[in-house]
Amino acid sequence: MHQHGLLRPFRAGQLSDGTLLRYLLLVAALLSPRPPSLMVLNEPETSLHPDLLKPLARLVAQAAERLQVIVVSHARLLVEELAKQPHARVLALRKELGETIVDDVEAPDWSWPKR
Repeated sequence: MHQHGLLRPFRAGQLSDGTLLRYLLLVAALLSPRPPSLMVLNEPETSLHPDLLKPLARLVAQAAERLQVIVVSHARLLVEELAKQPHARVLALRKELGETIVDDVEAPDWSWPKR
């Protein structure tokens, strides 16, 4: 498999059917000629070969020039590559006593109406 942005071509033995299909679907979505205004990718690294994470980050960055992209990921390499992009914003979430905390973001001041 040859793709602009990949550091080297991949041989068939390096890509399982699931990896190849998943990556090609991500490429098709991110390079769509008629992209949506918002695209959310939930753990796009799942089942991908680790060598595809940097090219995936470049594709996400390229798509982000035309639309808003939100990526939810546990892959440190993917997050680090995306964080290098000029308009990227990384939000780290963590659990604390059952509550999800977003670092560096002030919690909303919820105001619930009285009954």
